Amino acid sequence: MLIAEVSRKFDLSQSTLRYYERIGLIPRVNRSKSGIRDYSEEDCRWVDFIKCMRGVGLPVETLIEYVGLFQQGNETLEARKELLIEQRKQLLTRMEDMKNVLERLEYKISSYEQTIGAKEKTLIRQQD
Repeated sequence: MLIAEVSRKFDLSQSTLRYYERIGLIPRVNRSKSGIRDYSEEDCRWVDFIKCMRGVGLPVETLIEYVGLFQQGNETLEARKELLIEQRKQLLTRMEDMKNVLERLEYKISSYEQTIGAKEKTLIRQQD
């Protein structure tokens, strides 16, 4: 699959895909004899995985480390698992923080709605 196709499929710019490859965020993509990137299904799975992980805020450095461990083979299975467990813990903490912020926003919005409703009632009474 050409880079333009992968770009459309995953809604990532071609420059982002090249950058991800250059920094080791995705493994090196095979190239045709003329030097054009030729993404395999495995490459696309990596792009999908990285996009998903970045979408929830996992750090680039952590993902580069994960890819590097993967490339070292099965002797790094435990290290990869531990890295993902740590990221899950951090993500759960962030989700709890976001839940608390959301509750606070809901409270503030509700307070404004009550204040606005009371103001409207006062204005209606004044017009009568």
